[in-house]
Amino acid sequence: MYTDKSSSTGARRVGITAVGSCLPERALASEELQRRVAEPGGLPLPPRMLERATGILTRRVAADGEYASTLAAAAARTALGRAGLDPVDVDLLLFASASRDMVEPATAHIVQAELGSRAHALDVTNACNSFVNGIDTARAMILAGRARRALVVTGETPSRAVRHRPADLDQFRDGFAGYTFGDAGAAVVLEPVPTGGILDVDTETRSEHWAVGGIFGGGSRHPREEQHTYFHGDGNELRDVFEKVGTCVLDRVRDRTGLGWDDYRHVLVHQVTLPYLERFREITGVPEDRLVVTVPETGNIASATLGVQLDRVHDGLRPGDRVLFVGLGGGVSITTMVWEKA
Repeated sequence: MYTDKSSSTGARRVGITAVGSCLPERALASEELQRRVAEPGGLPLPPRMLERATGILTRRVAADGEYASTLAAAAARTALGRAGLDPVDVDLLLFASASRDMVEPATAHIVQAELGSRAHALDVTNACNSFVNGIDTARAMILAGRARRALVVTGETPSRAVRHRPADLDQFRDGFAGYTFGDAGAAVVLEPVPTGGILDVDTETRSEHWAVGGIFGGGSRHPREEQHTYFHGDGNELRDVFEKVGTCVLDRVRDRTGLGWDDYRHVLVHQVTLPYLERFREITGVPEDRLVVTVPETGNIASATLGVQLDRVHDGLRPGDRVLFVGLGGGVSITTMVWEKA
C-alpha cells in the first residue's frame, strides 16, 4: 500500500490543465469479430455470444501503419493545442502504456520525434494502470523540481494481441479476455496550479497474482515464441482479486479524504466489460450517474480508458469539481487518484 497526501499538507499543487484523446477511425463490431474468430475453425459459438457476454457492441481498431505512438501523438497534439502550448514548452514526456511500438527504444522517443519536442522522455508501464501511474510519476517529478511542465501520453493497441484463429474452444476460452480489446490514445498536460490539483493518490499491489493474465512474449522469458504474443488469462480470477482488494482501497480513500460519492462530479473507472462495470457499481455503491460509461462503444482500451473518459467530460467541469480515478491493472495493482479542477 502507498498513500500520497502531499497536497493536503500545504505542498505545491500540481494539476491536469489539458486533455486529449484519439480513437482510430476503423470500427469493429462484436458480431463481425465473432464471425472472424469462429468461422475458420468451425467453433460452435452461439449467435451474438461475444456481445451478450461482454456488453461490447463495437471497438476501434488501429489501421495498418497506425501504432501505439501514432495514437499517443495524435492525443498529445490535441492536449497541447487546447493548452495553447507548443511541444517545446514541455520538459518531461512520459509514454505510459501497456502497449508499445517495440521493446527498445522507449516509445516515448518515437512520440517525441513525431511532436518535435525536446523533453526528458521515458516510458512508464504497468498494464492498464500505466496512464494513471504516469500521471502520478509526472506529478512527483514536478513537485521534486525535476520538471516544470509534463506531457503524459498513452497509446494502446491491444487488438494486435488478439488470437483471431483459435484452434479449439480451449484456446478460445484462454484468450477470451482479448476479444474485449479496442485501441485508443490519450494525453494530459500537468503543471503547477494555484488551487485544486491532484489531492490524493493511493495504491494497492498484489504481485503474487502476476501470472493470472497478460502478454508474456517479447521479453527474456519468451523472446520469440508466437503463442506468447497473444493475450491470455483468467478473467474470472482477475475479477475476484479486484473485488477482494478494490473495496478496501476505496474505503481508505473515503476515510482519509472525507469524500463520499456525492462529492465527486465523476468517477472514472477502468472498464473491461459491461457486466464487470455493473458488478463494480454493485459492490462499491457508486451512483450510476457518476460513471462515464465507454466500454460498449470502445471495448477495453487498457490504460487509455481513464484518459478517454476524462476527455469526454473535461469541458463540462467547473473549478472545484472533483474527479475520482480508479485504475485496475494486471499484475495485480489498483490505483486511485483524486483530482480537483483548478
